[in-house]
Amino acid sequence: MIIVGHRGARGLAPENTLASFEKAIEHHVDMLECDLRVTNDSAVILHHDAFITAPNGDKFNINEYSYKELLKLKPDLLSLEDYLIVYKNRKLYLEIKPDEPVSPILKVINRKKPSDYYIASFSQKILKQVQNELPQTRLIVLQRSSSILARFRSKKLNTKYIAMDQRWLWTGFIKAVARSGYILYTYTLNDPKKAKKWEKAGLYGVITDYPDLFDKKYN
Repeated sequence: MIIVGHRGARGLAPENTLASFEKAIEHHVDMLECDLRVTNDSAVILHHDAFITAPNGDKFNINEYSYKELLKLKPDLLSLEDYLIVYKNRKLYLEIKPDEPVSPILKVINRKKPSDYYIASFSQKILKQVQNELPQTRLIVLQRSSSILARFRSKKLNTKYIAMDQRWLWTGFIKAVARSGYILYTYTLNDPKKAKKWEKAGLYGVITDYPDLFDKKYN
């Protein structure tokens, strides 16, 4: 089973930071997952929400500020550029949030050329644009609950990679998806026993906040 560090190791360190990714690597994950956002000066940063919260609680929309301005609010804010330099030879799962501009992201990827990466999104439009601009990219269809819709979207994009919310999965469901030839990841799963049970049914990968619970060196 493939273990994916969710935003690095968000249960063990601040998410989407170097500290979080290093913690995930320390626990022998197979892949690092991160979220991508674009600033108003077209810099690509690693951040889950569409805003950054200042120490006083004020919220600043990422698409309204430059990367330098946002760094003053969050000094550990990582750029995709730096991330791909540090982790160029790691297996990377890059999630593009819906409604984010895609071209600035693909320009960085094309320039830095990571050796082993996947792009995931809930947005079919975004995945289609990625496919058109960087056709060699492996795509992961993100879908919360409907395997029918997930398989329909995957077929349209000619990809076999799907990631679904673990709250909607059960053994028979996983078997059916695997029998159809799809490679299924689930998020966000922090229960190794459930993961092992589902692995036998055909689950391929687990996206987890706590990679220490799945550490292959100790489990």
